[in-house]
Amino acid sequence: MSSDAATSPTLELALDLIRRRSVTPEDAGCQPLMAKRLAALGFAIEPMRFSEVDNLWARRGSDGPLFCFAGHTDVVPPGPRADWTSDPFAPEIRDGLLYGRGACDMKGSLAAMITATEHFIAAHPDHRGSIAFLITSDEEGPSIDGTRRVVEALSARGEQIDYALVGEPSSHRRLGDIIKHGRRGSLGGRLRIRGKQGHVAYPTLADNPVHRAAPALAELCAEHWDAGNEHFPPTSFQISNIHAGTGADNVIPGELEVLFNLRFSTEQTPEVLQQRIQAILDRHGLDHQIDWRVSGHPFLTPAGALVDATQAAILAVTEAPSQCSTAGGTSDGRFIAPTGAQVVELGPINATIHKVDECVGVEELDQLSAIYAEILRRLLT
Repeated sequence: MSSDAATSPTLELALDLIRRRSVTPEDAGCQPLMAKRLAALGFAIEPMRFSEVDNLWARRGSDGPLFCFAGHTDVVPPGPRADWTSDPFAPEIRDGLLYGRGACDMKGSLAAMITATEHFIAAHPDHRGSIAFLITSDEEGPSIDGTRRVVEALSARGEQIDYALVGEPSSHRRLGDIIKHGRRGSLGGRLRIRGKQGHVAYPTLADNPVHRAAPALAELCAEHWDAGNEHFPPTSFQISNIHAGTGADNVIPGELEVLFNLRFSTEQTPEVLQQRIQAILDRHGLDHQIDWRVSGHPFLTPAGALVDATQAAILAVTEAPSQCSTAGGTSDGRFIAPTGAQVVELGPINATIHKVDECVGVEELDQLSAIYAEILRRLLT
């Protein structure tokens, strides 16, 4: 580690966070570490534990508008240690890159949020409005007892977030080139198609569900759901898993199980998509059952105070423009947006997230902290 790198408060905090083995749903002490730093700045600290999930709500100020940094301390499992160049929970710096599980997704962002807030409050101790942190250890997992539950608790007591910045790694080729200002919805289904098991030599005595389902599945895959709109691509239907049979090649299966998912735009609702899928299956006369799961509704934050401040801050720090996008998977922003908050996602380059040798640029972390601080300045001064 170079002497310059060692003097960076953002890097030092990122190193400390990565050393904590916080695999979903474990927090491993990350939130208490952040809470200690925030308490020193005058934040009221409120741990919120639901089931086995640790959450942190910290707020400084009581007036509006309320700006909230949102993120997660949990990380995905690293996989076999032998696949990594260095221990994923013993962070290392090589050639200007910080390596470790969570370096990019999203402990680097968490460190930048803290140091940005420290810098902003030092410069503007009497800033207008309020600053909050909503941190969970259940973003990479089921996402049931994390941000969703905290938002429900806040709403129940009338606490309204006006602006939310989620620190997910949004950047593509350089820091800040992409801002996520919305996300598609996600509708999943587990489809079971029943037939009749039998011997392959006597097909008239059986009913093969694979054969029966094939035309319907082909129609679902070819269906034109919508054309999307200026902010979202067309709705996409994808089969992720198909399973049938006993493993023997001489047995006609008695049931076929299909897992599928639709990523849908604001042109659709889960209810309409379910109805259309049900109609196709009924038209093919299939004996079936579907278990549905809506893991997120689409949301969009149009041009306005938060998007404008974020783009202006990126330009001021990096001297390069940014673009808004709704591409990619889901994030915890889907739980905050329905409350009426403006929501954006901004974080490091996402090329190595969930991969072996996950990493983030050391200079990128300091730039990200500067961008976050500039967003605070533009919205709360």
